[in-house]
Amino acid sequence: MKRFALTGVAGYIAPRHLQAMREVGGKLVAALDVVDAVGVLDRYFPEALFFLHPELFEAHLEDLRDRGEGVDYVSVCVPNYLHGAHVRMAFRVGADALCEKPLVLEPSELVRLRELEARWGRRVWTVLQLRVHPALVRLREQLQGEGGIKEVELTYITGRGPWYLQSWKGREELSGGVAMNIGVHFFDLLHWLFGALEHAEVHVRTATTWAGRLELERARVRWFLSIDARYVPEALRRSGQRTYRSIRIEGEEVEFSGGFTELHTEVYRRTLAGQGFGIAEATPAIETIARLRRLEVVQAGSNQRHPLVAV
Repeated sequence: MKRFALTGVAGYIAPRHLQAMREVGGKLVAALDVVDAVGVLDRYFPEALFFLHPELFEAHLEDLRDRGEGVDYVSVCVPNYLHGAHVRMAFRVGADALCEKPLVLEPSELVRLRELEARWGRRVWTVLQLRVHPALVRLREQLQGEGGIKEVELTYITGRGPWYLQSWKGREELSGGVAMNIGVHFFDLLHWLFGALEHAEVHVRTATTWAGRLELERARVRWFLSIDARYVPEALRRSGQRTYRSIRIEGEEVEFSGGFTELHTEVYRRTLAGQGFGIAEATPAIETIARLRRLEVVQAGSNQRHPLVAV
């Protein structure tokens, strides 16, 4: 039985990790958050110890390690800007880290994590769950058989209220901006499907909406990401829907709306088997988004920009 600790247990994504731990036969021994709204622990691991202070949490994990009862993994579910620091904590207590995406915000941090992996003899793994979605695995196999350069249109809108911009998620230096916070898994998917980045443009970059164009080895991609629910197609908005995702390849819609509930569990299974996703897999998307954050915004013709980008 693998032993886990978890940081950020009060957060939105933590229940997915708790469920995955339970389904792979793991045991959560300690959890951390700076707020105490953590009743979710009763549903999954009611015996787990809970800490409000990182110093006490780390000290407890060190004590467990020194008694020969250390944890095997620290799952990291804290805000994006804390990911690297909590990965380091995992290494210090003798554990691997299993970190939510984005692994870090800057490519330079990836270099440092590689150095720390070598120093401590531990690994950092990350959650790139779209790579294990059955429909997308089949799509990748199909694309590899077809070859050629594809025309791709990516749209992801997930409506968020005013709270979003008042939280750490609305501060680019803490979240990485819209492209990183809501889009990193889609950029990872694009690299996984279509290869390395060759050219990038940014056509819109605001606090709520980013859009642009990528040229990859095997695709030209017009992309649009937003937390503004007004961009959700009107028919869906009328029915109360505030989220819309679409990937079109050569004008054909890719269907992958279902099958999301088990993806974290599959990532955990692969990680425990030593077949998870590490720094090498996380690097392309992080490098691309870091580049998009620094590019000047340019205007583009109608055949170059995403249809939702206004003239």
